[in-house]
Amino acid sequence: MATTVTPAVKTLPTFTEATLDARIPPGPIEEKWDTARFEMKLVNPANRRRFHVIVVGSGLAGAAAAASLGEMGYNVSCFCYQDSPRRAHSVAAQGGINAAKNYRNDGDSIYRLFYDTVKGGDYRSREANVYRLAQVSNNIIDQCVAQGVPFAREYGGMLDNRSFGGAQVSRTFYARGQTGQQLLLGAYQALSRQIHARTVTMYTRHEMLDLVVVDGHARGIVVRDMRTGEIEPFVADAVLLCSGGYSNVYYLSTNAKGCNVTAAWRSYKRGAFFANPCFTQIHPTCIPPSGEHQSKLTLMSESLRNDGRIWVPRNPNDTRPPNDIPESERWFYLEERYPSFGNLVPRDIASRAAKNVVDAGHGVGELKNGVYLDFKSALARLGEKVIRERYGNLFEMYENITGENPYQVPMRIYPALHYTMGGLWVDYELMSTIPGLFVLGEANFSDHGANRLGASALMQGLADGYFVAPYTLGNYLATTKLAKVDLENEAVKQTQSTTAERIKKLMSINGKRSVTSFHRELGHIMWQYCGMERTAEGLRTALEKIPALRAEFWRDARVLGEADDLNQSLELAGRVADFLEMAELICIDALHREESCGGHFRAEYQTPEGEALRNDEKFAYVAAWEYAGEDSPPLLNKEPLEFDYVHLSQRSYK
Repeated sequence: MATTVTPAVKTLPTFTEATLDARIPPGPIEEKWDTARFEMKLVNPANRRRFHVIVVGSGLAGAAAAASLGEMGYNVSCFCYQDSPRRAHSVAAQGGINAAKNYRNDGDSIYRLFYDTVKGGDYRSREANVYRLAQVSNNIIDQCVAQGVPFAREYGGMLDNRSFGGAQVSRTFYARGQTGQQLLLGAYQALSRQIHARTVTMYTRHEMLDLVVVDGHARGIVVRDMRTGEIEPFVADAVLLCSGGYSNVYYLSTNAKGCNVTAAWRSYKRGAFFANPCFTQIHPTCIPPSGEHQSKLTLMSESLRNDGRIWVPRNPNDTRPPNDIPESERWFYLEERYPSFGNLVPRDIASRAAKNVVDAGHGVGELKNGVYLDFKSALARLGEKVIRERYGNLFEMYENITGENPYQVPMRIYPALHYTMGGLWVDYELMSTIPGLFVLGEANFSDHGANRLGASALMQGLADGYFVAPYTLGNYLATTKLAKVDLENEAVKQTQSTTAERIKKLMSINGKRSVTSFHRELGHIMWQYCGMERTAEGLRTALEKIPALRAEFWRDARVLGEADDLNQSLELAGRVADFLEMAELICIDALHREESCGGHFRAEYQTPEGEALRNDEKFAYVAAWEYAGEDSPPLLNKEPLEFDYVHLSQRSYK
């Protein structure tokens, strides 16, 4: 297979192919989803077993969708590359899940959750989708309680709540510091029931490597059996992509090492538009790197900011142990700068603030690359027993990694790549620009704008899987005439052949450099030039370095082992090859968006106080990029964003 390398981008793509229609229902925002559901065509229960649906991914979105569709009577095949659905990366989420129950009677509501999410995303999300997310949030909690998810409870038995960044109400439901694990176990139990009932067939250790498109519709996938190396096609009437985010393009991130962009990226190259890829989130509460040897970073839940106070020594280059620095010489910089929200400002603001104080010489730790998260006041106020009940497993994890006891000395934290708000473009019904390809959870772009509020990822994954896709998929199947497609179809065979040729090409490079070394170098480029702070000059530098690195990869990467066997070296090589392409699109998107918003901070565009400065006149739209071939820059498509309910204004958390 001939592999061409796209030349370095010298000028930005300027051609706009189309204005995208999100198919948002008319009417008041609080009625849109109910109206849409009523008007959707239905599939008769007796007819559902005639339809075959593929679900890619078994995290919260994938497991919820597969379980729901199986119980509805559809014939479902669910694929994951892990050895069990329980090992999906959703298990790593710690702090909680948002819902507008208003149990604390502190002024919360569906509208306030909607408002906080749009504002938190710096006005770069679609209002209709966000309002629907807030609407179904309460159903999620009821569903999970019914499944037996052990949410924390108050003394009287009511579900407990805690606060998260970007909100002044307590709306986050949690299970200590392992909320994602408990929610995933609930979804996994529902999925397992359908596997036992034979409505869902589970394919573990199968990695999606391409999308099958027949007559313009998504009709299946090509996977590699990771045990045997066999390349297998599977056909269906629709495909639900629930494959998570792409922050491992930065090499060091809080994601599991297996997390990748391959399923979404191969779908992009088959015609699905990629929206806002530069909207990547830096999480402010991670354990700082301890050296070049690290392959990933560890998240410490944002929930810790409820009771922990963030500070640095007021004097630069202060090397005293933290307990030796008196209160008067501690700089609680978030509390001073943002008195209304304090330590609970949104993630993008907290992350940039930490970077600024570290860059100014106030960093702590041996490498001077962190800030303190201190529980001294909370321990004195609440006692160690309460803190252990709330955060015990997080404290244990921190001590196991660092050797420091956070009950006795402050934690050291620093921002790291975490979530990706960008993803494949979807309309209101979660369908991509390829009919029949639905995209759920973190794999799509739709709900979080330029910055995700904490505890909203789990909410979106379960909302999409349990309460949105089961309706919209049925509408698609009921209104679309699909021809019969089998494994002998020419498009199926061609896609399978292309996948096999790509693997053969990877195995034949036989170079000298390890794949990991390419991944690490790409991560350095991305973090330096497209990380927490971006400039036009830096992005252009990245757009020269990335194609050169990609060319070297295809010339000098060394992939060990054999293709027709268990081969983790080959798996990594395929994923890194996709990251080397996807990284360029991230930088193109960041260079084209001449404004700062949320996690996308262009140094040229900031207020006099150093806050993100949007340009609503020119950039109040979703940038959806269309693949135009190996030798051509991508085409820019736009979805204008209209704000009828949360009016555009400069974000302020002071």
